[in-house]
This record gives sequence, C-alpha cells and structure tokens, in this order.
Amino acid sequence: QLQLVESGGGVVQPGGSLRLSCVASGFALDSYAIGWYRQAPGKGREGSTCISKSGKSDYLDSNKDRFTISRDNAKNTVYLQMNSLKPEDTGVYYCAAVGARTGGDYCIEYSAMDYWGKGTLVTVSS
Repeated sequence: QLQLVESGGGVVQPGGSLRLSCVASGFALDSYAIGWYRQAPGKGREGSTCISKSGKSDYLDSNKDRFTISRDNAKNTVYLQMNSLKPEDTGVYYCAAVGARTGGDYCIEYSAMDYWGKGTLVTVSS
C-alpha cells in the first residue's frame, strides 16, 4: 500500500519547537519532491515548504528563517524542523509527494500532488 504517514505534531508554547516527520511506505521517496502543507482552522491548505529530489528547498517567506526541511532517503523520511513557533503556525500539517509530473524538482498545488498523508495537528498556544 502506497502511503505517507506524518507524525510529530502536538501542543507547544509560542517560541517553542517541533520536528515533524513524513515516512513513506510502499514506494521510495528519493525520486520525489516532498512538500509540507498547512491547513489553518477554517482555511484551505497552503504550501509551507518543499524539498526537491536533489535536496533543494523552498520556503514561504514567513517560514524561511524558522523552518528547515530535510530528507533522509535511506530512511524514506522527510523532516520539518519548526523553531520559534507562533500561534499563526497552528494547523494540520500534511506532507505530499510528487514525482514524474514535476520530475521531482518542485512541488505544486496540494490537490495535484501524487500521494498525501492524513496530517498531524500542530497547536501553538500559551
């Protein structure tokens, strides 16, 4: 079964950190670009960050100095290290993978990705 599974969400105070993980099963991640998408309460999903198959990363301006995306192909896992968290970072975080459609070089809108996880909830609150 081809799937992505996210973990690592939780409740954290403003200024705190979390590390999210996205593990693939049933396929190898190494030829895919992987994106993290956030869905804030009552809003649609928006792209947060992306890492290409070659390891090139892209971030929203609001995340650039606080979030770090990385991948460990040997573990078939992508990570999102989130530091200096703010209440506006609250939401469900989904990872998604895209392969041949972009050559694994960049991410696209969430609905057009190839595989999706079920999400992990991040709540930033004092």
